[in-house]
Amino acid sequence: MQIHPMWELYPEVKNELRETIALIDKEVFIRNKEIEAAILDMLHSGGKLLRPAYTLLFSTFGKDHSPERARSVAAAIELLHTATLIHDDIIDDASSRRKKQSIQSKYGKDVAVYAGDYLFTVVFRILSKQANTVEDISINTKGMERILMGELNQMHLRYKKDMSIRDYLTQISGKTAQLFALACYSGAIEGGNSKAFARNCYYIGSHIGMAFQIIDDVLDYTQSSENFGKPVLEDVRQGIYTAPLIFSLRKENREIKALLEMGSQITQKDAQKIQRFVHESGGMSEAKSMAEKYTRKALKRISKLPDTKEKQIIKEITEKLLMREM
Repeated sequence: MQIHPMWELYPEVKNELRETIALIDKEVFIRNKEIEAAILDMLHSGGKLLRPAYTLLFSTFGKDHSPERARSVAAAIELLHTATLIHDDIIDDASSRRKKQSIQSKYGKDVAVYAGDYLFTVVFRILSKQANTVEDISINTKGMERILMGELNQMHLRYKKDMSIRDYLTQISGKTAQLFALACYSGAIEGGNSKAFARNCYYIGSHIGMAFQIIDDVLDYTQSSENFGKPVLEDVRQGIYTAPLIFSLRKENREIKALLEMGSQITQKDAQKIQRFVHESGGMSEAKSMAEKYTRKALKRISKLPDTKEKQIIKEITEKLLMREM
């Protein structure tokens, strides 16, 4: 697998990520080789592998750190992430993911549901091989439950015209942020760190995840579909209202609200009007400011970590995520 170019500056992390993907390749096996190939193709489709990278980096702080065990936990985190993406595509009826045809689009929703569910079983299989106690698995299952509840919460909030920033933050904290939090926390636990230390890592991951998703939602209003790897403003068509739009809607605009009433029937021309409105009304800058706030929170907690090269890498990539353009 080609590891994302962002890891060229960190060869040790890059090598660990390559080993993690190799482990995933060994663990994913289905009789239907076409579906197996589709899952592996998605796993190899050029994602940044941020969540497993954070797991690997946070695992190094503990005295009981085992590279083999850390790779297993990182693999489980990436598989969990991939499973949620597959299910996301089913719910959104998405035709593409990371510039490739989505599994649900290529094979149908039934196959995609089974593919996503299968990855959950692989997550448990990998964790069970490395778990030292039943508590180790329960920690991860609690995190997984929060992630799935976040998915359900997002469905509940679809097409909510009076959606508030509080609603939005609750939505992303239960899904995106939770997965980052679980990645950092699981890494810290793997290394044998104290619960207090691991809790700080959990909050670091949560803040990183919040900032990451807010910037992702900002990019939805700035990028072309070709660059972004998924349909731009598809969230609006699906009734998922994010920070840039929510901030913008504080300024009364009947035309835009009328367009939102069209839901999935919004045309490309309508989407461009909404996009222009969000730019002109200041919603973009307000959303970016909120992402900066969460990044500062994460960096403040990161500063309390032991002074190692891994701490410096965590700090650098966290800062870079805020500045990314795709």
